[in-house]
Amino acid sequence: MNHTSKSARQAILERGQSIVGAKGFSAVGLNEILRAAEVPKGSFYHYFGSKDAFGVVLLDTYFDHYVQGMQQLFDQPGLSHYAKLMRYWQCWVDNHTGCTDAGKCLAVKLGAEVSDLSEPMRLALQRGTSRTIDLLTMALQRGAEDGSLIVEQAPDSLARRLYALWLGTSVMAKITRTTAPFAEALLLTRQLLGGPETPDIHIDRGTGK
Repeated sequence: MNHTSKSARQAILERGQSIVGAKGFSAVGLNEILRAAEVPKGSFYHYFGSKDAFGVVLLDTYFDHYVQGMQQLFDQPGLSHYAKLMRYWQCWVDNHTGCTDAGKCLAVKLGAEVSDLSEPMRLALQRGTSRTIDLLTMALQRGAEDGSLIVEQAPDSLARRLYALWLGTSVMAKITRTTAPFAEALLLTRQLLGGPETPDIHIDRGTGK
């Protein structure tokens, strides 16, 4: 694939992520994405066999970047794994309450929508969330080893529980248009990790996105 082809494919994915992240998958037509990416329709079918196939690549690419960012955070030196995990949740809160690209939240945005509409996209979501949970599990294991966490259940079970908590919290924040669900989730997360009761994370009290 030459440089021009890479640029066209990348443009479709980047613009698609932003638009789909804002509007959802079903509500967005290919023409809207292609106009934004300034790519002809024929080029789309050169890279993706269908809209569903595009959705699968979009999700796989999103999770590639997402877990890479998680890994970089968890590999930072000089911080306990408790501190790293709480920074992860801080980033989660920031992405849902700040003026960030809506496309950064595809797991929350598309989870319920596409799981009932497209089996290939559901499987892509399952792959991506499993990778996320695996990294959380590893961080929890290391936190238990360095003594910064007090984990009273199996790390893999706790990782799944925490991820489900935060997915649900993000949906409730959208429904209520407040940050209250995030404050409650942070409190419960600190309790589950055996961390200090004093909040060490800031939440913008503006409207939740």
